[in-house]
Amino acid sequence: MLISPLCFATNLIFGRLAVSEVAPFTLAFLRWAAVAALLMPFVFRHRRQVAEVAASSVPLLVLLGALGMWLCGGPVYLALGLTSATNGALIFGTTSVAVILLEAVFRGRRIAGREAVGSVLALLGVSVIVLRGDLAALIHLSLNLGDLILVVCMLGWATYSILCRSPRLAPLPNIVLLGLAASAGALLLAPFAVLEFLSGAPMPGTARAWAGIAGIIVVPSLLAFLTHQFGMRVLGPSVASLFTYLTPPYGVLLALLILGEPFGPYQAVGISLVMAGVVLATLPRDYVERVFRRRK
Repeated sequence: MLISPLCFATNLIFGRLAVSEVAPFTLAFLRWAAVAALLMPFVFRHRRQVAEVAASSVPLLVLLGALGMWLCGGPVYLALGLTSATNGALIFGTTSVAVILLEAVFRGRRIAGREAVGSVLALLGVSVIVLRGDLAALIHLSLNLGDLILVVCMLGWATYSILCRSPRLAPLPNIVLLGLAASAGALLLAPFAVLEFLSGAPMPGTARAWAGIAGIIVVPSLLAFLTHQFGMRVLGPSVASLFTYLTPPYGVLLALLILGEPFGPYQAVGISLVMAGVVLATLPRDYVERVFRRRK
C-alpha cells in the first residue's frame, strides 16, 4: 500500500504529456482497452473461475468498470479542464473519509477513534500541501461544474474500492478482477471515444502523446490499480484507503525529482502530517493498546 499511491501520483507526470493532446474519453478508452488486452491472457488462464463468478456477478463487474474506469476516466480528465488542480487534490483527498463513512453507513463498520484522528491529521496535511501552507485560502476557493463532477467521481472511486472486496468476487485472483473491470470499462468508454473522434476532437498524433499514454497504461493504471485492489481485498477498504493520503506527498516529491519544481517548508510540514496521520490510523489496535498500557 506504500507503492500504490506512488503509482497513482505518476498520473500527473504522464498526464502532462498526453492530456493536452488527446480528448478525455479517448484517453480513458485507450488506457483501459490496453490494460484489458494486456491482462486478457490471465483472464483466459482462469476462465473456469471467471465463468463461475460471471454466472451471478456480471452486473457487479459492469458496475466496477463503470465506477473505476468510466467515471474515474473521461469525466475526471474533463473536470480537470474546468477546475484547478488544487480543488481536485482537495476533493480526492477526502476519498478515505468517504470510504470510512460509506462502510459505516452501509456495512455497519465501527469507526475507531485512532482512524478518525489519523484521517483528520492526514487531510490537514494534504490541505497544507495543496494550499501551499495558507489554510486561509480555503475561504477563497470557488466551486464550479468541474468541482461537482470531481465530487461525483470521488464518491464513485470510494464505492469502487468497497465493492472490490465483495464476497462474490473473492474466487477471482486480483489480476483477473482488474482485467474484467478494465474490459467492462473499455466497452463503456468506447461509444464516447467514437463520438469524440467523429466530432474532430484531438487524437494522439505525436511521440509525446503516445509516451504519455504508455506511461499512464503501465504505472497509474496497471501497477496502481493492482496494488490498490490487493490492499483493499486484504486490509479492507477503510484501512487501505487511508494510504491514498500519501498521493499528494508523493506527487510533490516526484515533481521535485523529475520536474525540478521547488520544495518549500510547507510541503515538509504537510508530508509530516500525512505520514503521522496514516501511521496512527493504520496501527494495529492491539499495538496501540499496549503502548497506552505501558504509559500508564
